[in-house]
Amino acid sequence: MKKLFVGNLPSDTTEESVRGMFSAYGTVRSVDLARDIFTGNCKGFCFIEMEGHEARAAQAALDGHVQDG
Repeated sequence: MKKLFVGNLPSDTTEESVRGMFSAYGTVRSVDLARDIFTGNCKGFCFIEMEGHEARAAQAALDGHVQDG
């Protein structure tokens, strides 16, 4: 199991959108989205857990990727 740091996320990012982006590369075991305590908006980063080979494939494919919308 690998834990990946995902940064530079927009404030309207949801757990579902992160899971959807990474699930194309394997099973996403968990998503820990950092949220602002007052607004509930994404703080711009999260951690996800995936199996090692799936995490490496997702990292290689999505590194530098700009999320649409």
